[in-house]
Amino acid sequence: MPSPTVLITGCSDNGIGSALGTVLHERGYHVFAAARNPAKMTWHQSLPNVHPITLDTTQAADVQAALETVTKATSGKLDVLINNAARNHFMPVLDDDLDEVRKLYEVNFIAPLAITQAFAPLLIKAKGMVTFITSISGYVNTPWMGTYAASKRSIEIVAETLRLELKPLGVDVLCAVTGGVKSAGQTYFDDLKLPETSLYKTIEKTIVSRAQGHDGMVRVDTLEYANVVADQIAARTSGKFWYGANADMVKNATTTVAVPQEAFDAQIIQGTGLDVMG
Repeated sequence: MPSPTVLITGCSDNGIGSALGTVLHERGYHVFAAARNPAKMTWHQSLPNVHPITLDTTQAADVQAALETVTKATSGKLDVLINNAARNHFMPVLDDDLDEVRKLYEVNFIAPLAITQAFAPLLIKAKGMVTFITSISGYVNTPWMGTYAASKRSIEIVAETLRLELKPLGVDVLCAVTGGVKSAGQTYFDDLKLPETSLYKTIEKTIVSRAQGHDGMVRVDTLEYANVVADQIAARTSGKFWYGANADMVKNATTTVAVPQEAFDAQIIQGTGLDVMG
């Protein structure tokens, strides 16, 4: 039997993507590891079944080139797609530069949608699986993270809808709703500054410190997180799976289980045409 295949976006060193690539390689996958800057992706160099791909997920030409590479290498089938690439962001809502917010949505919302659309034929042919790495920040009103949280929840809403739309086509969709995990995500903010006119200038040091990860949160080890998510992929878990520091607390505080997911889904698809497919 040929090795199962997986494409993972956002695979720069010391992040969730590189950890997932390492774990899935250990489990026998042929890994297509994508990163915008290949110089920042060195973890794979001793791993024989990792195929590095240069991919800026916001660039249509890069997406097309990646699609052609994977299609040629796999005879047009992809078992798993993991939409992991994302941009972190800290800024008070009143101070947010709207052009920066647009860029944030390009990376965190438009790009994973574009990747999924592009690779859907390969996933459907393989009866495969799509995983979206989302965030508990989309469920809580954490100061200074409003637009980031909105972007992550937005793609989760699309992913959950896609879960229903892809089910008749044999493709499962998993949202890994992620709590605190050790990663390079806290290293982006060495030069973070608020505008001089910010109403929050007097607490700028606190905001910057929290952006850099000095918030008192005990974060889950990245490889531990990756192994747990890999287990869910192996089990073909569909829907939301919560893991990471504070994930269970946020889930219990913000969601209900009064109606089983299957029953809710069955009601939602009535009359949409999905109820007569498959």
